[in-house]
Amino acid sequence: MFRTKIILSAVKETIFVIKGLITKDMAGLYFISRYQYKDLLSLVFLGVFLLFFGCNGESDVVQTLYLTNSSIIDLTDKAICIDRDEFKKDYSLNHFPLLISGKDTIPSQVNDLNGDEVWDQLFFVINLAAKENKMVQLFWVSTIPEFPVKTNVRFRKRESRDKLAKPANEEILLANQVPAALGFQKYQTDGPMWENDKVAFRHYLDGRNAIDIFGKKNAEITPSNVGVDSVGVLKDNYHVMHYWGRDIFPVGNSIGLGGFALLSGNKIERLGILSKDTLSNIEKTIFKIVENGPINSVLSYDYQNWRSSSGKVYRAQEVTSIWPGIYGYKNTVKMEGLKKEDLLLVGLSNINNRKPLKEIKVGNFICLIQHDSLTYNRQWILGTAIIVPKKGYNGYMAAPKEGQLTDSYLAKLKVENGEPISYYGVAGWELSQDPNFKDSTYFTNYVTKLASQLSTEVTVEIKEN
Repeated sequence: MFRTKIILSAVKETIFVIKGLITKDMAGLYFISRYQYKDLLSLVFLGVFLLFFGCNGESDVVQTLYLTNSSIIDLTDKAICIDRDEFKKDYSLNHFPLLISGKDTIPSQVNDLNGDEVWDQLFFVINLAAKENKMVQLFWVSTIPEFPVKTNVRFRKRESRDKLAKPANEEILLANQVPAALGFQKYQTDGPMWENDKVAFRHYLDGRNAIDIFGKKNAEITPSNVGVDSVGVLKDNYHVMHYWGRDIFPVGNSIGLGGFALLSGNKIERLGILSKDTLSNIEKTIFKIVENGPINSVLSYDYQNWRSSSGKVYRAQEVTSIWPGIYGYKNTVKMEGLKKEDLLLVGLSNINNRKPLKEIKVGNFICLIQHDSLTYNRQWILGTAIIVPKKGYNGYMAAPKEGQLTDSYLAKLKVENGEPISYYGVAGWELSQDPNFKDSTYFTNYVTKLASQLSTEVTVEIKEN
């Protein structure tokens, strides 16, 4: 009974979505755009997959999830994480969850966050109305379901000037392996690029440790040749407009959107260096792509023996996560070696900003928001914001005009050694899929609504059938 229901629901849903992807052109012919083709293939695969395992009796409804939004606000694309230990272990060790709500299949993925080759977290996003209690049926299947790809990480590196850049999942960068010392750039787009269906970012892994923004004009994952040619030669081809968008954000000597530093006494200590420097203040940086999935992509950085200008030594660990539907990303930072006077600084580049910064308290967060022609040569309107925890917030400061870290507003946060702190970077471009970001009030409302949703907890109850 349950198996028949899921097959029929999945087939109906697949047909319905395929109809939505088919468009009639001006000549009356039907077609599917290249932006939708990959989604179509994934949906067809999913329909066939469901039919196959259903007919072969490989799945049963064994658990039901009850997701409760007890707040008075609607939640859109709310990220839900459930540890594997919360499920029935005799199923979860050798099977994978498939989620069905009514007639809808909920795209999801399992994450292996500790690298032991066994999944330890179920991740998905869901919409919940105010006060809604939603029932989701969980089927255990023997093969990982595939869904349309809505997040991605891209990273290539080369070991010498004459080598081609090759795809990689990890990197170890030593203090003397920065571009000014090597005489060449090692990385595609200067470091890893991550994205969802709304926006893209890149991290300058080359020692600068700033975060840049790619404006996206459509939901499609950006092409693989961003920052590289067809054979693997590094190429700066992303500072001009393409059908998908471009790099829009001048970073300079700031730490970009959501990069972090320390305030030790009255001294700003940058995590890393500037492009002209030949030796990093970080002895070793270990980077890994933890997950590169259709619903969630996760990157990690371990900065070992970060030495301040006064000789203090720290260790910083950073985890970056992105999921569909959000014009931003989540960053989690954990510090070791902090002294009593040290404050964590989270940066918001203010290059080209000529308007006052907004500081707004929402739920559990503080929003620092700016909206102006923040792009290269002030060509387009861009809103940027950081959403930081209210707990430990000590106001903000402006970076000096000269030095190792400039052109930024810096949120000041009191954090404890070994205690992770999470915050968010947000970017809304006027040429994105939401042209309303051109309006300052609209962007401010988007950021504050997002902060309100991030403050809202969803209760998850798992029941056996």
